[in-house]
Amino acid sequence: MIAQALVLFVVPALLAISAGWDLASYTIPNFLPAALLAVFILFALIAGVAPSEIGLHALAGLAGLAMGFALFAFGLIGGGDAKLFASIVLWLGFGDLLDYALMTSVFGGALAIILVGLRNIPMPAALSSHAWLVRLHDPRLGIPYGVALAAGALVVFPQAEIFRIVSA
Repeated sequence: MIAQALVLFVVPALLAISAGWDLASYTIPNFLPAALLAVFILFALIAGVAPSEIGLHALAGLAGLAMGFALFAFGLIGGGDAKLFASIVLWLGFGDLLDYALMTSVFGGALAIILVGLRNIPMPAALSSHAWLVRLHDPRLGIPYGVALAAGALVVFPQAEIFRIVSA
C-alpha cells in the first residue's frame, strides 16, 4: 500500500511541483530530483524490487544524467532539467526510456510553439505585475523544459514497468 501511494501520489506530486517551479522561476531546485531519487530507493525497498532490477534502473538513471548533461553542455537545457531528467529515467528504466523521450519531445515542442506564439503578442497590462509571467513572456529567455519533462513522465508512467510492479 505504501509503495502504491509513492507511485500514485508522491511521484506525480513531485513532478507537478517541479513543472510549476520551472514555469514560475526557470529553475528546478536540487531537492526535487533528490526527492525523486530518495522516493525511488524507498519504493524499491518496500516493493521488494530485485537488486538486479534496481541496478538496471540506477544504470538508466546514470545514462539519463550523462544525456542530460550533454544537452546542458550544448546549452539546450538547464542543469536542473538535466537532473530532473535523470531522476525520471531512474524511475522508468531503459524499457520506457524511448517512450518517455518521445512524449517529452512532443510536449517540449508544443510548449515551445505556444510560448513563441504568446511572446509575439503584447502582454496585457493587467498581467505585467506578475514577475513570473513577464519572465515567461520574455523572448530572450528559453523554454522552461521541466514542464515538458514532467508532462512526458506523467503520460508514460501509467504504462511503465514500475507501474506494473505496483499493480502486481
